[in-house]
Amino acid sequence: MLTPRAHIIDYRMGNLTSVKNAIEHLGYEVVVATEPEQLKDATHIILPGVGSFHRGMERLNEFGFTAALQEEVGKKKKPLLGICLGMQLLADRGLEHGETNGLGLIPGVVRKLESKDLNLPHIGWNNIQIENTHPAVPFQAAQKPDFYFVHSFCFETKEGSDVLATTEYGEKFAAVVARGSALGVQFHPEKSQKSGLGILKAFMEMKYVN
Repeated sequence: MLTPRAHIIDYRMGNLTSVKNAIEHLGYEVVVATEPEQLKDATHIILPGVGSFHRGMERLNEFGFTAALQEEVGKKKKPLLGICLGMQLLADRGLEHGETNGLGLIPGVVRKLESKDLNLPHIGWNNIQIENTHPAVPFQAAQKPDFYFVHSFCFETKEGSDVLATTEYGEKFAAVVARGSALGVQFHPEKSQKSGLGILKAFMEMKYVN
């Protein structure tokens, strides 16, 4: 069994410092990956991100991370955590600023949140409802922990079984998704205090054997 080591992908789409600090606070080694070749040495990969789906995929393609993620996660099954935009990029495609192909690690589409009369973006604390059990979501259905959200788009999965937790803001949408070794959270665990650290710790305890 390899010692857990988180590689956080730096593709110039958001501040990585708070994610890095949270993982280090939990006692794990962290590497900020600026080159796709670095992911070969990772046991766990984190894809954070703030911004648009279209620009996010442009950056992943530009820096060579798209093929690397499909190899290391899609084929080798290394645990991957996508955060906020990073979760959305796991989808087949996104509809922000036109239609853009995603990483295709979890079947589905990213579309604008139907917030009804509520303002977008959805900003602030909101609780989640556990829908399916998973090792990386260490909560019971009755707990409904709070997390910090900032987003205007949501991930509509092709299969309902890929949704681990939901949240409501105008409509019910996926807050946590997973398939195989790929996991995504729409909220920011690094800004969500004790509950967020619980998610990050459970993710880092997901097993990967080389």
